[in-house]
Amino acid sequence: MMNISQAATTTGLTPRMIRHYEKIGLLRGTRRTASGYRLFDEQDIHTLRFIQRARSLGFSIEQIGQLLALWQDRERSSAVVKQLARQHLQELEEKIAGLQAMHASLAELASCCLGDDRPDCPILERLADDQPLPGGTLRAD
Repeated sequence: MMNISQAATTTGLTPRMIRHYEKIGLLRGTRRTASGYRLFDEQDIHTLRFIQRARSLGFSIEQIGQLLALWQDRERSSAVVKQLARQHLQELEEKIAGLQAMHASLAELASCCLGDDRPDCPILERLADDQPLPGGTLRAD
């Protein structure tokens, strides 16, 4: 059994994130000492590592909950897991395309600015303009 500091060191997560994952239900059944301190067994550590790896791939908390449920369900079909992974892959591809469009727009704006000591700045003028930026309306979410 490990305390939260040991679990954090072992998994690479912070104690705060471990408490958060427990609070939102991703980590269930954490044991407690008589004084209320959390205790983590090997299964808890394995689950925390699973969560950490899923987060490193950009899965949302909701998706991680689904993945955890699928991981723990030995009757599940791998097709369901693959569908969830493909859906996330599509979301990532859309974000990448949006970031590439943002990059192109910003590069175009930066190329228009002389970057000298004068106060005239085409970047600020374009940001203040009502016309759409190159590449259309872009969002960073």
